[in-house]
Amino acid sequence: MSEDRSHDAETDAERQRLRSLISRLGDKDLSRPMPAGWTVAGVLAHIAFWDARAIYWLDKWARGAAPTPYEPENTEAVNDSAKPLCLALPPRDAANLAMRLAGEADSKVKALSDSMLAKIRATGAPPFNLSRAIHRKEHLDEIDSVLAK
Repeated sequence: MSEDRSHDAETDAERQRLRSLISRLGDKDLSRPMPAGWTVAGVLAHIAFWDARAIYWLDKWARGAAPTPYEPENTEAVNDSAKPLCLALPPRDAANLAMRLAGEADSKVKALSDSMLAKIRATGAPPFNLSRAIHRKEHLDEIDSVLAK
């Protein structure tokens, strides 16, 4: 029986939404402030960071490491630690990085074999969400809200 891949459609939709947003934003828009001291570009870099983390795990598994049970982490500490790096990137570079890593992460998730998907799911929650859309949607909604003001 084939593994459920419904996450791919929602991920594709949010990646297209990300692409559309990035293509219409100028540098001034990318520099707009967001809550908690972030900027639009910083939030895009944050999205890229979490896609890069997913890529790390996908690459590790592709090299033969077996998926292991998820160990929760302190995401607040991770996000706050990465924030200065995200904000230091030139705004257009942050936007381009978000788009590039979204495409790479999504391609790697799509390329997972049914047997690997089953192994990942059998460990409980993987160290990232197979639906890359969930995290992106949360932040794209926040960006849209700020830009609408």
